[in-house]
This record gives sequence, structure tokens and C-alpha cells, in this order.
Amino acid sequence: MRNFSNDKSYALEQDSQDPLKPYREQFHLPRGKDGETCIYFCGNSLGLQPKAAQEYVVQEMVDWAKLGVDGHFEAKHPWLPYHEFLTEQTARLVGAQPAEVVVMNTLTVNLHLMMVSFYRPATRRFKVLMEAKAFPSDQYAVQSQVKFHGYDPETAILVVGPREGESYIRTTDIEDVLEEQGESIAMVLLGGVNYYGGQAFEMEKIVQAGHAKGCVVGFDLAHAAGNLLLDLHGWDVDFAVWCSYKYLNGGPGCVAGCFVHERFANRPELPRFSGWWGQNKQTRFRMTQEFGAIPGAEGWQLSNPPILPLASLRAAMDIFDAAGMPALRQKSERLTGYLALLLQDSCGENVEILTPEDPEQRGCQLSIKVREHGKQLHEILKARSVVCDWREPDVIRVAPVPIYNSFIDVFNFVTIFSEELTQLKTQTV
Repeated sequence: MRNFSNDKSYALEQDSQDPLKPYREQFHLPRGKDGETCIYFCGNSLGLQPKAAQEYVVQEMVDWAKLGVDGHFEAKHPWLPYHEFLTEQTARLVGAQPAEVVVMNTLTVNLHLMMVSFYRPATRRFKVLMEAKAFPSDQYAVQSQVKFHGYDPETAILVVGPREGESYIRTTDIEDVLEEQGESIAMVLLGGVNYYGGQAFEMEKIVQAGHAKGCVVGFDLAHAAGNLLLDLHGWDVDFAVWCSYKYLNGGPGCVAGCFVHERFANRPELPRFSGWWGQNKQTRFRMTQEFGAIPGAEGWQLSNPPILPLASLRAAMDIFDAAGMPALRQKSERLTGYLALLLQDSCGENVEILTPEDPEQRGCQLSIKVREHGKQLHEILKARSVVCDWREPDVIRVAPVPIYNSFIDVFNFVTIFSEELTQLKTQTV
């Protein structure tokens, strides 16, 4: 990508050679007030709707109308095992064994369920290690769990952040905290990709460092699932949770995902909050009083899942699985690298990219700190049919996702961005 060109012809040439180009046509792209297709760089917040999603959902509506309760067994895609239709695809997505994953609930619900089982504080080992600027919902969940166990979040939650003058966290600094304080840390919980700065953590190294000190290590993969190449099983991650409405395009508030390493598949002694959908499938409908968990991640299920959101997610996952994460990741590195280089070339010292330059330490999101007029610039971009988002206090997040974004999207974005930034600076001189 260093041999890039800032000419429009270069972007068009890259798109013409892109083997993933046809997938763009499988999504609805919003249009601006002028009727033209928006530049949609907000897949890190809400992914676009697959055109097939309506067909998948309507099929379940038709079966519900026609079959009523019998749809659980007689629908075209029977509802009773519906979540299982996503198991193999989900396992491939996150690098797991099929028994290690389940699609259920929403992200923070799953995080709480995991902490019931894996945050087991004791007198000497009770702390939780998190990253600075972790997503607020993760902070709230951890604070509440710490309080539930009778500890003070001020002393029980350790936060590791960037060094002074730096914008992202060094892996060695995380390793140093674990080496120095690991014997007091019960659980490490980091975002696979930090929502604010876009840093992708070196998960395998962090797992190794945490396990060496006897810590449980889990990840919130909300910004990593469908964005990075993951190998949760191979990395020996203890647990992970993620949502499906960002890069996975499942739809607003769509059902989430959960990973539990196979080491815990048959550990009935692990405390958990139980529900009937986690009950052994052979005895679930005998309505017995004794709970016997399904081996693996499915044993953490509570209730039967919502079929309509699952149908929408299945439409998206069919596309993801067909494209394949290796090809998506390869394009993502090129697309995001192109964006970073164009921004540096056109905007220079007027912006700071907080996200690491190393492709191994970022996904497709770049967090751009505009030195002046950032929020105003974001509003102007919105008026010009550029969809990205603003995160307080000072960051514009942009995410050219490889499944439906193009090189010409990147070129046009940077053209508009630099034009409007120059205009703002001129007006204030």
C-alpha cells in the first residue's frame, strides 16, 4: 500500500480488481437527501442491512402465520434448533470449536453471565484488569459485579492506559502489570478492539501473560468479531462475548454471541445462572426439577432465542461465511491503510490518527482527532451524506468495512474531509 496514488484513477483500478466487489451489491446502502448513495463508514456502530435479510425474516413470519406453535418443528427452518444453524459459521468466524460458541442474548447480558462463572474473587485475588477508555457498558458491568461481591471498584479495578504523550496501550505495559500484580488479579477483561481509539490488542500474548499468573482472561469482541482474524480456541482464551449489529450486520440490537473454551465444557461445579434452554436437550421437555447443563457454551443459555433477529443474522452470516474472514481481513488492511495514507497526505498536521499505524494492531476503524473544529466538521460531513460517528470528547471514528465499502468510497471521503477542514480553517483565520 506504500505504492499508492492519491489519484482517483488508482481507487477505481483497485475496485475493478477487488474479488470482494460483488458483495457490495448484497447490501442496502443509504442515500442522502440528494438521492446519491452515502459514503457509509459507520459499520463499527451499525452495519448495513443485507438485502436477503427481509426474505429470511419474512419466511419466519409466513411460517408463524401458517403453523403457529408447530413452527418449532415444522417451519422451513424449525425454530427449536434455529440457533444451531449459526453454530458452524460462528465457530469459523471467531476461531473456535463448534461446542465453544453459542448465539444468545445481548452482549452485556452475556458478559454478566460469564462473570458469574469466571469472576470468582477471593481474599488475595479479587482485582479486575481493564483498559483505559473501555466501553462504558463493560465498565458498568464490571463495577456492578465487583460491588456484588462486596469489593470497592476503586481498589478492585485496575486500569492500564497509554503512556503520557501516546495514544494507545503498549502490550508490554499490560504484561508488566500482570507480572507485578497478577497474583491479586482474578480476571483480565479487555476489548478485542478498543471502541474509542481503535487499537486491536495482542490477545494471544495477553492470554499467555494472564494465565502465567493464574488469571482468567476474557474479551469483549464487539469491535473485533467480523473485523479481525480470531483464533479464540488456539489462543486459549477463557471466554469472550460480542454483539452482531456492528461488523456482522445482524440488525439493530440483534442477538449476540458467546465463547467458552472447551476446558470448561463439562464443569458442572462452575457457578452459573441457569435457564431451561441451557438444560440437557434430551431432558429439556421432561420438565424435571434438576438442571443438567448442555456440555459447552450452549449450557449457559437461559431462554429460547428470538427467531426474527436470528433470521436477520443468518442472512448476514451466510454472506460473511461465503466471503471468508481471511479475504475480508486482507482487503481490510489494504482499505484502511489507503485511508490512513490519504489522510496523512491531504490533512497533514491538522489531524492525528489515534489508532496504531501497525496493521496488526488495528482493524478497519481509524479514530481521527481533528485539532480544531472536530465536532463542527463531523456535522458538515453528515450534511454531505458522509456517515461516520463522533465520540466525545474529540474523535471522529471512520470504518471502511471490506464487505461493502470500496476504495472509491475512501477516496471520496478524504476529498470531502480535507475540503471541508480547509474551509473551516479559512473561515476562522
